[in-house]
Amino acid sequence: MSTTTPDRVQPGARPRVEVYDFRRPTTLVREHHRVLEMAFESFARQWGTQLTARVRVVSQVALTSVTMRTYDDHVADLPTTTTVVVCEIEGVGPRAVLELPHTDALTWIAHMLGAGPSVATVDRKFTDLERGLMTSLLTETLRDLRHALGRLLERPLTLSSIQHSSQLVQAAPAAELMIVAEFHLRVGERACRATLALPASALLPHLGEVDPADDAADSAARTRRHVARSLADVTVELAAAPMTPAEVLGLSVGDVVRLPHHRSRPLDVVVDGHVLARGAVGSSGTRLACRIVTTEEN
Repeated sequence: MSTTTPDRVQPGARPRVEVYDFRRPTTLVREHHRVLEMAFESFARQWGTQLTARVRVVSQVALTSVTMRTYDDHVADLPTTTTVVVCEIEGVGPRAVLELPHTDALTWIAHMLGAGPSVATVDRKFTDLERGLMTSLLTETLRDLRHALGRLLERPLTLSSIQHSSQLVQAAPAAELMIVAEFHLRVGERACRATLALPASALLPHLGEVDPADDAADSAARTRRHVARSLADVTVELAAAPMTPAEVLGLSVGDVVRLPHHRSRPLDVVVDGHVLARGAVGSSGTRLACRIVTTEEN
């Protein structure tokens, strides 16, 4: 029987201590995760549509995960040789990074140039022509990303460079927190994985505060405010005239239906079948309007 001895600090050696900054947590709260997930899912749909139009091959993009990691941890999981798109965010020091397999990027370019679906590509750097086509494609991708994120990223996002070695890219400090979204792409017959890393400092301030101690009274008040701002159909009606089915079926063009509504009686203001107020005929500019004269207390 074998036994395992726990690791011990050697005499004279300094123990390894990792500093944890509670102001910069390394996990996403559930509410923030869901908001980011919805934004990246919207981007995935737009990206798939764009690839189909530009590459001229049926393409699909699906979001697989959203996590928060340090830049160093993210880069450690990337292939050594790949296509790395570095993006500048105005006013933000750390840069965003979009990574996708280089052979797949070459295949997309081949399709854009009219090659067939069975094109074989080799792992090499882009030519000047290929780099120009890829830059045009990625610029439109970043435009879709900016539109999908909406208020989460209010600063302009621009393509800075396209590189081929993930280990040589210094887009952010090693300990910088990044929001990493992973996507599954299928372009024609080829499937691949792509990742997008955005500085957490650029997104988290726009996600809002989350209060885990929120009580039921506040929730009820917010619900009432939400209902108060909701739209409802309001109609202004005359008094109804009772008629038998035979009389209704006997109506023809030119018949007159007399309504039992006296000219001195106010109009009924009705919401969802309930009379909530009485009103008089008036005008608003060149349009007819109803002026509320009394309200019904129920």
